[in-house]
Amino acid sequence: MSPAQPTATNWTFLLILGVIWGASFMASKLAINDYGPMTVTAARLGIAAVILIAASYYRGTGLPDVTTREGRIVWLYCIALGVFTNAVPFSLLNWAQLRVTSGFAGVTMAAVPLLVLPLAHLLVPGEQMTLRKVLGFAIGFTGVFVLIGPATFLQTSGDIMEPWARIACLGAASCYATGTIMMRMNPAKSLVAFSAGGLSVGSLAMIPTALYFEGIPDIHFNTSLVAVLYLGILPTAVSTLLLVQIIRSAGPSFMSLVNYQVPVWAVIFGIVLLNESLPPSFLTALGLILGGLAISQFGRT
Repeated sequence: MSPAQPTATNWTFLLILGVIWGASFMASKLAINDYGPMTVTAARLGIAAVILIAASYYRGTGLPDVTTREGRIVWLYCIALGVFTNAVPFSLLNWAQLRVTSGFAGVTMAAVPLLVLPLAHLLVPGEQMTLRKVLGFAIGFTGVFVLIGPATFLQTSGDIMEPWARIACLGAASCYATGTIMMRMNPAKSLVAFSAGGLSVGSLAMIPTALYFEGIPDIHFNTSLVAVLYLGILPTAVSTLLLVQIIRSAGPSFMSLVNYQVPVWAVIFGIVLLNESLPPSFLTALGLILGGLAISQFGRT
């Protein structure tokens, strides 16, 4: 049965989701002012895991059942999800934002749906690359080259690690693309339970890692702590519940429209609230990436 036509509520939820995810880059930038990148990741995952586990049991699904064969397969996907869409990309982005602007990090996330195209072609039945998708991919990656390429490296702040930070942002985008494919392929019946499992795995991996490398954080109430709480509650936990609602009522193709919003909101928040400046090449890159994304999804049902 096809999803219904998007309603005003669907559009409102989609806008809210875009703002929440777009603001997460600004929040990460604020959080790492007082806490290490791994500590921020561990706290974000731990907070979100508790919320989604509670939500999953409240809905009557709980966590995947490890006593069944299907449940064990789901948990294998949860482990991969915890690594590729939680622990690794969050840590990469937090570390990268020690050296790049939140707007730059947000712009690189526009490449995620483009990176999904070749992965889906190889791994997901019925998702083969068409001429239109290849054209969109080529245009979008021209934007990625403008964003990450050699000419852009000449416009650095002088920090010798900044080029690596930019590559780390693209690495995070690659992780998210891999995670998207896993979300499509996993046999879990409940996306909330699956996400709760992935967040649990990610937090269990990151908490001891953060303690080992960065020690016990000195927690005090300030902007950085509020940013950490925001990251755990809204873009990681609540956004999953919104995402499920949107997909159920309006379908995954409608949900994919959020990809156009997130980098734009990230740039807006960075410029307006953090006084960041983005070179014209970054905005050119964003235009090319979003243009390639539009072409690749044109006519999609």
